[in-house]
Amino acid sequence: MGRITVFGGPERRRRWSTEEQRRILEEAFAPGACVAQVARQHDVSTALVYTWRRKLSAALVASQEDHGFIEAVVLEDS
Repeated sequence: MGRITVFGGPERRRRWSTEEQRRILEEAFAPGACVAQVARQHDVSTALVYTWRRKLSAALVASQEDHGFIEAVVLEDS
């Protein structure tokens, strides 16, 4: 039988630190890993895992935009 988490008080949502999110993402998207299985192990929905991945990817792209692009020219050897 699965594990049930009961939350009391005004805060009903779980909070995941950035480090926990990254660790779960690394596990979920490791070669040969099953996202659904990793999500179940950590009691997280698969949708949340994919949301974290999308947000991390967007943050990485945004940080790379600051560097811009430079044109590369390939010259043939004579």
